[in-house]
Amino acid sequence: MLIQDILRRKRDAEALDADAIHTFMRGVADGSVGDAQIGAFAMAVVLNGMNREEAIALTEATRESGQVLRWHDLNLDGPVLDKHSTGGVGDLVSLVLGPWIAACGGHVPMISGRGLGHTGGTLDKLEAIPGYDVTPDDARFRRLVKDVGVAIIGQTGTLAPADKRLYGVRDVTATVESLPLIVASILGKKLACGLDTLVMDVKVGNGAFMPTAEASRELAEAIVTIGSGAGTPTSVLLTDMNQPLADCAGNALEVHEALRLLRGEGRDSRLYQVTHALATEMLVQAGLATNADDAAMRLEKALASGEALERFSRMVHGLGGPSDLAERPAHYLAPAPFTTDVGAPRAGTIHAIDTRALGLGVVELGGGRRNAGDAIDHRVGLSHIAQLGERVDAGQPLLRLHAASQADAEAIASQLSTAFTLGETSSVEPTSPIHATLRQEDLS
Repeated sequence: MLIQDILRRKRDAEALDADAIHTFMRGVADGSVGDAQIGAFAMAVVLNGMNREEAIALTEATRESGQVLRWHDLNLDGPVLDKHSTGGVGDLVSLVLGPWIAACGGHVPMISGRGLGHTGGTLDKLEAIPGYDVTPDDARFRRLVKDVGVAIIGQTGTLAPADKRLYGVRDVTATVESLPLIVASILGKKLACGLDTLVMDVKVGNGAFMPTAEASRELAEAIVTIGSGAGTPTSVLLTDMNQPLADCAGNALEVHEALRLLRGEGRDSRLYQVTHALATEMLVQAGLATNADDAAMRLEKALASGEALERFSRMVHGLGGPSDLAERPAHYLAPAPFTTDVGAPRAGTIHAIDTRALGLGVVELGGGRRNAGDAIDHRVGLSHIAQLGERVDAGQPLLRLHAASQADAEAIASQLSTAFTLGETSSVEPTSPIHATLRQEDLS
């Protein structure tokens, strides 16, 4: 089958069969399809879309373009499952969720990414831990998934290599904004991990990846339909990102917060609520719990017994980090040299927070990358971030700024204060951080 013929058919808005899509993606992976052809394909998809069957075939072809992890030879004593988030600010859920699920009998081979734009990256957070290796060899990765139940690492070059080439071309040809291409990119990598089930966390709000609530809902529905259609039961939680999920943002600061939750603290936080909801969905979907009440009981036992924290510690040590991080976090997670509070310009109630601006503030401090090769300062970030609906007096801190120097802090303090909109109303109606849960049966 000629690549030119595949391109012509998609250009003319014809539906491609699975064979054509698999042929094209194999060529993307092995280099026989050129960048110009990839760009033509991506533009044709942007302009003409894809039907359900095409989108499923594209996801499957992305998954199968490289190594697909298999676990049957390890004789695991539980299901293989994972969670993925579209990203946000203060979203450290993965650091807590992976070991928490492992403590409940699951096996979590979590392939994570780095920060992108205003969103923090799980790998960047873990690299705040001295010695933590995000690129272990395959034998070590598999051993940890079996023995500890969780390993959080970076994507290897053998997993979904076609996606890396396709995304690189999309990025420079104005073809990123295409739902089937976005979903195939997200799911292709995740499903290559050989999962029994997958739960996605799709963010909604001004700090979300998608620009509107409607777009987030459309993405969520597509993920459920295509993931399940590709053979992996998939559900999605739509969660709020109109303010940072945790009250901190920054790599070492978020590791501290993860340890706090794993110690059983912070149960009244939005971070705990979202993490617990995702964990509940994962346990029920994978058959590790019979219903939500059973899942809640198992999760409480794993937290209260210290088992979830123990799994995190074993994972960290197994990937080269210190064995006593949980006992001595301050010894290993270096603080920023300079801290200062950013005060409210006047009294009022916080009516809105520009979450994206706070995330970009962390990048400006050095806690994220402006360019792909930039080094990250894991010490910097924000903490004690005020929440929506909170009443503040003039001068009362809106957040604490952790910077490499006083000059860095002063350069960004006023910008961060304007991220908070203050109003006169004495109270703001609180909203649940969980907007909706979508499953395949809900969309049939």
